[in-house]
Amino acid sequence: MSTIYEIAKIAGVSTTTVSKVINDYPDVSDKTRKKIKKILEKENFLPNAQAQGLTTKKSWTLGVVYFEDLGIGLSHPFFSKVIEAFKKQADKHGYSLLFGSKNDRLKNTTFLEYFKYKCVDGIAIICTDPNDKETLKLIESDFPIVVIDMLNDNTSTVTSDNEYGSKLAIEYLFRLGHKRIAHICGTSETDNLPSVTRMEAYKKYIKEFNLYRNDDYLVSGENFDFDSGYEAMNKLLKLKNPPTAVLASSDKMALGAIRAIENSGLKVPEDISVIGFDDIELAEYVTPRLTTIRQNCDDIGKAAIDILVEQINKKERLAINKVIPVELIVRESCARAKDENVEER
Repeated sequence: MSTIYEIAKIAGVSTTTVSKVINDYPDVSDKTRKKIKKILEKENFLPNAQAQGLTTKKSWTLGVVYFEDLGIGLSHPFFSKVIEAFKKQADKHGYSLLFGSKNDRLKNTTFLEYFKYKCVDGIAIICTDPNDKETLKLIESDFPIVVIDMLNDNTSTVTSDNEYGSKLAIEYLFRLGHKRIAHICGTSETDNLPSVTRMEAYKKYIKEFNLYRNDDYLVSGENFDFDSGYEAMNKLLKLKNPPTAVLASSDKMALGAIRAIENSGLKVPEDISVIGFDDIELAEYVTPRLTTIRQNCDDIGKAAIDILVEQINKKERLAINKVIPVELIVRESCARAKDENVEER
């Protein structure tokens, strides 16, 4: 297959003219355009990023980097679904994704160096640690940036409406007559945005709905995972006055809590109601089917890429803080409280 330079030589034109035809720019005569297209077809030419970049000044590549201090990794369903949404929306804009790498061959020690070497047009960051030094270096760089799950006035961000999600959960349990509602936090880390926001919202709405307040009803988990949900629920079950309902900061933790409840000889939702947060695929298939707060991963990924491309096209850094709505998905893991008078809605 011929290169753009060989195509230009055959056509007797510059490589810039060939690139303009490839990218469908108007400032090429019909005669020359027709001639070049005929050669391109004959030579079975496929344009690469270098050829397209001669006129657009773009690599048509977006960098993606993932920073987290919890040891969860991209295997978590939320993050993997957001990455998939990145890819779909990037495809629509004509961009490819490139994951950040610390490459021994390139001798780069930071993701910023790697992305500079690869000449990406912008960078999407998934971050659970707002104090990560590499994240802050990227935010301070000249690249267009968008960050998932972090608030920062100096860059564009996309987050779920974590506070409203907690309100939906507490209000739903309140309507079912529950007054003793506990919360299993996502992590004990004090700078993890989703965990802290959901915890603070829990405390706010427990007070607003005038529900039973007990410091022991707020239990820290670890890594938003199944095992920590299980351990946290066991602590709640040992209380003298255990809760009748639990809001977990993730679906995995909610599933761990359900296992602990069932292992103790109690039933969900007959004895204790449980709500998760995420709406992972498994939530639909476990028994009982999990009531949860759905984060819209498709909208998160789409919004992030759209914001990134907007910055690239405008050739300026923007500080857009986008909050994606959440919704309550009612299934089978919650029931009316036994020991309370429940008001019919």
